[in-house]
Amino acid sequence: MNLSNLKPAEGSTKTRKRIGRGPGSGLGGTSTRGHKGAKSRSGYSKKIGFEGGQMPLQRRVPKFGFKNINRVEYKAINLETIQKLAEAKNLQAVGINDFVAAGFISSNQLVKVLGNGTLTTKLDVQAHAFSKSAVAAIEAVGGQVVKL
Repeated sequence: MNLSNLKPAEGSTKTRKRIGRGPGSGLGGTSTRGHKGAKSRSGYSKKIGFEGGQMPLQRRVPKFGFKNINRVEYKAINLETIQKLAEAKNLQAVGINDFVAAGFISSNQLVKVLGNGTLTTKLDVQAHAFSKSAVAAIEAVGGQVVKL
């Protein structure tokens, strides 16, 4: 065996249809496009969402609501999560970098601390926003709230 007599396995390749190459090929004439109509013409492309003249779905279904461009989205982190993180890493202050390192947020997300769970150790917590219950719980243990 050498490179000059290599060929694909039997039945693994098919010859492609050579459309529009005259009547002798069996694929001449209309070239598999049927008779007349827009789909038989060159340059035809159906518009996205076109349903044959029927009222298209995007026009049948009404619009509703709106997107507020000034919305600020926060990633919520509860006090119980902060407590577990502080115990695991033995921290006195918990900040954004600690949340990123722990994999709770990505570096460009904003954080809001929520008051779910209990805080037992005195911690200085750094975040972009705090709920009232979270502030009360952190300060009740003697910790400090630092808004960014």
